[in-house]
Amino acid sequence: MELISLNTVWVVIAAAMVLFMEGGFSLLESGFVRTKNAVNVTMKIFVDLTIGALAFWLIGFGIMFGNGAFGIFGTSLFGSPEKISLSIDIPSEAFVLFQMGFAVACISIVSGAVAERMNFKAYILTAALISVIIYPLSGHWIWNSDGWLAKLGMKDFAGSAAIHAVGGVAAFAMAKMLGPRKGRFNSDGSVNVFAPSNIPLASAGAFILWFGWFGFNAGSTLDASNAALASIAINTMLAAAGGGSAALFITMKKFGKADPSMTINGVLAGLVSITAGCAFVSQWSAIIIGVSSGFIVVYATVLVDRLKVDDPVGAVAVHGFNGVFGTIAVGLFDINQGLLTTGDFSLLKIQALGAAVVVMWGYIGGVFIARVCEKTVGLRASEREEEEGLDMSYHGIPAYNELERFSDMPSSLYDFEETTGISIAPATTKDRKSKVV
Repeated sequence: MELISLNTVWVVIAAAMVLFMEGGFSLLESGFVRTKNAVNVTMKIFVDLTIGALAFWLIGFGIMFGNGAFGIFGTSLFGSPEKISLSIDIPSEAFVLFQMGFAVACISIVSGAVAERMNFKAYILTAALISVIIYPLSGHWIWNSDGWLAKLGMKDFAGSAAIHAVGGVAAFAMAKMLGPRKGRFNSDGSVNVFAPSNIPLASAGAFILWFGWFGFNAGSTLDASNAALASIAINTMLAAAGGGSAALFITMKKFGKADPSMTINGVLAGLVSITAGCAFVSQWSAIIIGVSSGFIVVYATVLVDRLKVDDPVGAVAVHGFNGVFGTIAVGLFDINQGLLTTGDFSLLKIQALGAAVVVMWGYIGGVFIARVCEKTVGLRASEREEEEGLDMSYHGIPAYNELERFSDMPSSLYDFEETTGISIAPATTKDRKSKVV
């Protein structure tokens, strides 16, 4: 009885930490986008926590953890997820709450990649579809004991593949179909830098995400007495430090300055990449995985730009590329089955197959959602709405209320700058044309 009580407290606290990460997503994305869209990204996180959470509880959980059909999808527990039969000493409600946090996190990965130009109604539909179909289906394959990838022996302890890779690849597909923000790319392929609105705000978001990740990874034990808790936690910390350090030094060498946004994303890349293997690798391996992810996030960001896919927060590089890398890294560094640790190639083959399947499913899912939105509520904001800023277009309020001092505030923020001479938005293509090298 005491163990059940202790486990219940641990899982509920870990679930709260995972759900608190949504505050991190909100601050991170608000800081990375332009001022005129900061409220909109925050509202999208509220959509994740409301519409997304309810949709997952009602349908998504059953598809993910219900009794399986052919190892592909669940067919039970719809509207009653608490009826799941668990083999672990926690109440089913605690497990449902914890999994709800994971589902919400998967949606929020997409939020940043489609920022500043997506129709708000389309995002509501996106959140529902990800939590009902896209995330639960591949999650069933990997985490349900009946899932076909689980039966093959795929290892993904806390979701590098099940959450981050599928979310990151879906984000890539949707960002590609949305098209770039107006003025982002030049005809010669060069990139115009849209300066972020508030780096300290984005940093605060990253710190919250970093904190919540200990619940994300260590909480996945679902057992407060699990001896692996401490090693999972320190592996999480070491990989994050490795990713951030690598990105810091790479940008110092490449650009001559320590780039804060890339350092932030380096930390997050380290966290994403260790999520699959945090319970299966040594501390030295965690550092190697983290440092590798720092390299990956820098050059993946450049690659995404060269593909002319506009990702305002770097979600594709952080979650997509490093979710895939973290999944494959288990096959390389697993203490008992890793190619580089034991010479055994069998696990690496399974991990590579799982990563490939998730990439294909994430892309198909992203295209499917974009098409559904396009045919129903409309996928992209209008040119007028985008120019004005989604804060005023969709929510009727700016992020920074000093604008209220001006009673005749023009509908366009750019008109406001031109008529008052006061700059209220970060540098845009009108006055800054720095290029990504």
